[in-house]
Amino acid sequence: MFKRHKSLASERKRELFSRGATRSILKNDLRNFHCLSHFVLSAGPLKSIPVVKHSKTTHFEIEVLDAQTRKQICIVDKVIQTSTIHDVKQKFHKACPKWYPSRVGLQLERGGPFLKDYITIQSIATSSIVTLYFTDLGQQVSWTTVFLAEYTGPLLIYLLFYLRIPYIYDMKESSRRLRHPVVHVACFCHCIHYIRYLLETLFVHKVSAGHTPLKNLIKGCAFYWGFTSWIAYYINHPQYTPPSFGNRQVTISAINFLICEAGNHFINVILSHPNHTGVNACFPSPNYNPFTWMFFLVSCPNYTYEIGSWISFTVMTQTLPVGIFTLLMSIQMSLWAQKKHKIYLKKFNSYMHRKSAMIPFIL
Repeated sequence: MFKRHKSLASERKRELFSRGATRSILKNDLRNFHCLSHFVLSAGPLKSIPVVKHSKTTHFEIEVLDAQTRKQICIVDKVIQTSTIHDVKQKFHKACPKWYPSRVGLQLERGGPFLKDYITIQSIATSSIVTLYFTDLGQQVSWTTVFLAEYTGPLLIYLLFYLRIPYIYDMKESSRRLRHPVVHVACFCHCIHYIRYLLETLFVHKVSAGHTPLKNLIKGCAFYWGFTSWIAYYINHPQYTPPSFGNRQVTISAINFLICEAGNHFINVILSHPNHTGVNACFPSPNYNPFTWMFFLVSCPNYTYEIGSWISFTVMTQTLPVGIFTLLMSIQMSLWAQKKHKIYLKKFNSYMHRKSAMIPFIL
């Protein structure tokens, strides 16, 4: 009996001891959990570890075929998505050195439009293999070269006639007749016009980095140089007849000519601003300069001032060649102005309300 009672007592002690130990462990766990939660809350939100994504670059194969025979010329491989047509032309030139990039014309379809250099391959690709048709555009020249050649020729040609070099006019007749003041004024205005053209080509205009066929340079030079020779021959001829209304007609026309030249220059300066060039261009707005207020009436005031200059030159010199040249230039510029006006209507419809293309309220 005594031994059994002693064993029961020892078992109760063990049970009480285990319960106490368990309670102390629970208390310690609660304290640890409380400390841990307090530390987490004070540390702020947990930052997620960024997942590194391994991008896979897609490459294209460009199959270049002859647009006439449909025979394969070469295959340009390892072309990435962001590559442009200009990049393809560069690689095509490495594969076929006889065709430099400026004379390479690429099309999606035979007879279709030529792809612009800034178009990306991703925008035209429907699969990993892209077929393009090649056309040789012929001998090419830069637009800057075209403009400089077209404008330098008239400047020098007119001065040759003005100086009355031998073999152009009869020297005896030239020495006997005195020149009318309009001859000197006309030479001054003509030189001012083409000097402005040359300076704006070099320092104002954002001339395209593209190229044009050599035949366009020949046609442009033939037009400008030929008409300049015809105009200069008549105005500087010893038998030239001065204007009907004399110096008053010359003075008014010369002043109007210079006003139009100044207006044309200020308009070209505005058009060359980065906000008015490129794909995301905005419509030019007038500023404090009164010459820019023409934008309130027409969408292409540079053509308006250009035609105004040549009309003034026609009235000042009162010669048939200048009148024919002014008429042809007016027709050509009206076509350019209407084309630009349609583009402006699509892009800036709210700005084009009641605007004309070139001549206020008429055209």
